[in-house]
Amino acid sequence: MKKIQVLGTGCGKCKTLAANAETVAKALGGEYAVEKVTDITEIMQFGVMSTPALAVDGVVKSVGKVLDPEQIKKLLQ
Repeated sequence: MKKIQVLGTGCGKCKTLAANAETVAKALGGEYAVEKVTDITEIMQFGVMSTPALAVDGVVKSVGKVLDPEQIKKLLQ
């Protein structure tokens, strides 16, 4: 199972990105699990200085943007 990681401290944009990631994970039928990373030290270990960010299996794919479900699906392909 692959992991979609939403990096953010819990702001509104972070919550929206997390919800969109959950939508995609459900649509793909369990291929992906969504993990929320809220610890600032852990977020910084990804090299991310602007949230929200999205990582797939530990690789940062987007920083500082709220991606919609279609944009997230494209990143996973």
